Amino acid sequence: MTARLTTKTVYLSLGSNIGDRARNLQAALEQLAAPDLRVVRASPTYETEPLEYAAQRWFLNLVAEAATELLPMQLLMRIGRVERALGRVRTVPKGPRIIDIDILFYGRTIVRAAKLEIPHPRMAERRFVLAPLADLAPDLRHPVTGKTIREMLDAAPHQAVRRFVMPA
Repeated sequence: MTARLTTKTVYLSLGSNIGDRARNLQAALEQLAAPDLRVVRASPTYETEPLEYAAQRWFLNLVAEAATELLPMQLLMRIGRVERALGRVRTVPKGPRIIDIDILFYGRTIVRAAKLEIPHPRMAERRFVLAPLADLAPDLRHPVTGKTIREMLDAAPHQAVRRFVMPA
């Protein structure tokens, strides 16, 4: 008898502010997709003001909803491989990056490990995460605070966030 794998709904935040930002996001979605990680849908893309390290280009951000059989640490390792394959090099903290992928939610699971915290610990402070997530799941409740994504977005600190329309 084989163990049956449980599929979890996960939400991933993707961002890019180097090179062809829209193409970087699309390439990341394509590379994430696999039999054990199926991207179900993606939010509209947003152009967002950088936080903390302001002297850099604005980001493009989106949130993807996916179904996965991967365990949280396996998912984190997959994300790291995709980031490296796309050329991500970690130099300046909060600085420019070709791609950044974060796990926001993994079902209703709470993970507190040295290399991984789920739900993402700074999500409530980040309009660049909450605005696209609210497009996909406005009534999703944070498993720790109990607040909906819409409530979290309404309470988030100011940050310039606008829908991005691809130039013609």
